Amino acid sequence: MLEKTSLEYYFFYLATSVVIIAGFKAASEVIIILLLSIFIASILSAFLKFLTKRGIPKLLAYGILISVLTIVSLLLTYMINTSLASFTTNLPTYEQKIKNSIILLITYVEDFGFTVNKEEILKALNFSYFFKFTTDILGNIGAIFSKALLVFIGVAFILSETKVFEKKLKVIFNSNRARLSNFKLFSHNLQKYFIVKTFTSFLTGSFIFIALFFFEIEYPILWAVVGFLFNFVPVVGSIVAAIPAILLSLVSGDFEVTIWLIIVYMVINITISNVLEPKFMGKELGLSPMIIFFSLIFWGWILGIVGMFLAVPITMTLKIAFESASNTKWIGVLLSDLSGRKGRS
Repeated sequence: MLEKTSLEYYFFYLATSVVIIAGFKAASEVIIILLLSIFIASILSAFLKFLTKRGIPKLLAYGILISVLTIVSLLLTYMINTSLASFTTNLPTYEQKIKNSIILLITYVEDFGFTVNKEEILKALNFSYFFKFTTDILGNIGAIFSKALLVFIGVAFILSETKVFEKKLKVIFNSNRARLSNFKLFSHNLQKYFIVKTFTSFLTGSFIFIALFFFEIEYPILWAVVGFLFNFVPVVGSIVAAIPAILLSLVSGDFEVTIWLIIVYMVINITISNVLEPKFMGKELGLSPMIIFFSLIFWGWILGIVGMFLAVPITMTLKIAFESASNTKWIGVLLSDLSGRKGRS
């Protein structure tokens, strides 16, 4: 009877999960705005606390934060839209220049006595596909920024409710201090993750901008923002973010610059992803590589390309939430990366 009851519970939880996932997919537009608002607000709330602890009145600190957020959002939106429009207009020119560069390279190879079929190579490379892929990605990033106003309003309301929300939590968990402590631990770890990830993403974008400016690659601000955003997408994010700038470097016909640019991208991403992030986050906030891969597919399917940006933050949120409660801690362990922990098998 016990096994039958347990089996019924499992089927109940499975059916509930399917209904929730279907609801998420159907309401993906609203869910995206909600999740972006929550995640951005969780980062900014740390800065709000920092300002209030320095003796700045909460209302003034709130005003400063919202003003800075507004100015940064408007500047980024303007610069990205301007660069994106110019890049799209010049796409046919870039495509032809890259084809000419490849033909020049083939001619150079033929000088050494090799026979190369130029038409077959150009057909196989299919530059139209590469550029369409790039413009599709940039278009999706533009779609994210088109939701900026709603996200901005959502962030403003969430930040204004921060103090009230803390009071509500104390009322809810008044008789259960352990659950209140677990929730505070969950909030702390989640905020730590977002702050560290945003900081390392900012570093990634900054170094990319400096490198592209140094090598005189067009639209360095646009590719820096792309690098910043795609740093939130593990494994494939750094590769995808590098494609447009590397293609543009080929336009110049200077293959030495292209090689150096590839090396710089590799150094930036390996150093930040494999050295800085683990050092600041610690292994307790690490996700299993397998979980990261499948979370990209899963949340990308539900929420589109925005889901790929949010895949790790959402999964990390679930992991921290599971680890904060004793009865679900085992799920959090399954999601964790224990490869670097000693004394565990």
